[in-house]
Amino acid sequence: MSATLHAFPDEVAQAERLARALGRPVAYVDVHAFPDGEVIPRVPTPTSTTIVYRSLNNPNAKIVELLLAADAWRRGGVERLVLVAPYLPYMRQDKIFRTGEPVSQRVIAGVLDAAFDRIITVDPHLHRTNTLAELFHRAECTHLHSADALTPYLRQLPLAADTMVIGPDSESAPWVRQIAEPMRLAHAVMRKTRHGDTDVEILGPDKLTLKSQPILLIDDICSTGKTLREAVQTLKRADAGRIVIFVTHALADDAAINELIAAGADRIISTDSCTHKTNEIHLAGLLAKALETEPW
Repeated sequence: MSATLHAFPDEVAQAERLARALGRPVAYVDVHAFPDGEVIPRVPTPTSTTIVYRSLNNPNAKIVELLLAADAWRRGGVERLVLVAPYLPYMRQDKIFRTGEPVSQRVIAGVLDAAFDRIITVDPHLHRTNTLAELFHRAECTHLHSADALTPYLRQLPLAADTMVIGPDSESAPWVRQIAEPMRLAHAVMRKTRHGDTDVEILGPDKLTLKSQPILLIDDICSTGKTLREAVQTLKRADAGRIVIFVTHALADDAAINELIAAGADRIISTDSCTHKTNEIHLAGLLAKALETEPW
């Protein structure tokens, strides 16, 4: 076998789905925690090419474990180390917003770039950075789109022909098009003004009359849920019908999800990039296809 698949034990469900899609077994890293909070990972026996599944939500703990494990893989003889990280953290902090802050995006990209030869991720939260190649100068980068996993899922549903796909802000416009156009659905983008981390104002698209139309409201990340909640309330005031929210990366706690339902959302669905109770869209097939070029 030219390549092996390794993962961490807190992501068994996703790792097993990827292993089945690849038709290969998966082996798990053992992470031992010392009483003082330090950790030491022990990696399975690697091969010259080793694929690592590790989504990086809850990044502050996971990144340390991952970087330590990367050292162990290299010392074990790995020549090509591939990271499959459906969620890539710290991408939004791409400039200094206030004096004294770091450019977190560059810091995290730098350490991952040094540790891995290829990085595969899904819908990275990029603002002023156009491509991952601007951040990763050594590692190959593969940017996958959750729309390619969502569209087959939607085709299996009894989706109303007048469903409208809507994004809460201009940054969501590419995802809106990627989902709506293959499905031949009407689409629009709302306007967002951010006054603070959790203080946002959402305005509906100009001259939009919904007339009880069903809505698929999409975004890449739901963390506090404030943007999506404001969007739901705005759409309900515009006479929207049933609202289903789709997010790639579900990071929100139960309270935020309950607030979205209370605001008028009928359902929230997400990919399994981050383990969450709203997970319905599995990324294994999309990730496996991207890994076809590796020497299995």
